[in-house]
Amino acid sequence: MFEARLGASAQAIQQHFDLILGTLRDLPVVHAMAHATQGGKRLRGFLVLESARLHGIDEKHAIWPATAIEALHAYSLIHDDLPCMDDDDLRRGRPTVHRKWDEATAVLAGDALQTLAFELVTREDASPSPEVRATLALRLARASGAQGMVLGQALDIAAETAQDPLGLDAITALQQGKTGALIEWAATAGAVMASADTTALQTYARALGLAFQIADDVLDVTGSRETVGKAVGKDAEAGKATFVSLLGLQAARDRADQLIEEACDSLAGYGDQADTLKEAARFVVTRAH
Repeated sequence: MFEARLGASAQAIQQHFDLILGTLRDLPVVHAMAHATQGGKRLRGFLVLESARLHGIDEKHAIWPATAIEALHAYSLIHDDLPCMDDDDLRRGRPTVHRKWDEATAVLAGDALQTLAFELVTREDASPSPEVRATLALRLARASGAQGMVLGQALDIAAETAQDPLGLDAITALQQGKTGALIEWAATAGAVMASADTTALQTYARALGLAFQIADDVLDVTGSRETVGKAVGKDAEAGKATFVSLLGLQAARDRADQLIEEACDSLAGYGDQADTLKEAARFVVTRAH
């Protein structure tokens, strides 16, 4: 059930990207945007669609914020791959945007995808309620900016030149911003669209986001360039503190498993309707890329 829904969500989001980007001019920056939004698991968009389904929100509305979060995530990856950041040549098994085009095009494509995300959540197609659209946009701004993802990225960059490696609490706080904030926005979007309580999905997302990052740290040690689709082992080479370096490989895996159980337990109030979200959580710690 989960794999089928994940695949269907990814296909729907790709079709929506094709529709939206197809209305733009035939320019390198637009081609770069399309390149950056192809491939990947689309887990964040899937979480939007599933949380919307849980709350009875029609997919014709939910596809807009689902595509929005994938646009914003794609922007973050474009900028993260730049030479001034992580300096990566591969993303999802393909050349990064600045390698396929140039750095200026990459910066502009990222900028355009970020602003596109806010356009998509504020369109009337996303919700007939202006209040809901405004809330989605406000929460997205907080999740993606200096209170969320960008804060986490800034702390990550600062850690590279810090005199002392970060401890477990600091790494956890960093990753709750860098990785967890967008996952939390995605998982709670359906409740926001239904003007419902977000508490259970927020608890789910926070545990899921941390488990996701621990799984990434494990893959950086155990995965290969071919299976992961990007360079691996860079954290260890740079001497960066990670969940694996701090806990050890097996203890990191055990912590991720514990977090997934916490995530699943938080969904008890939804009954069987949340089974797909529980499967998604388990997928996070068993994925190969």
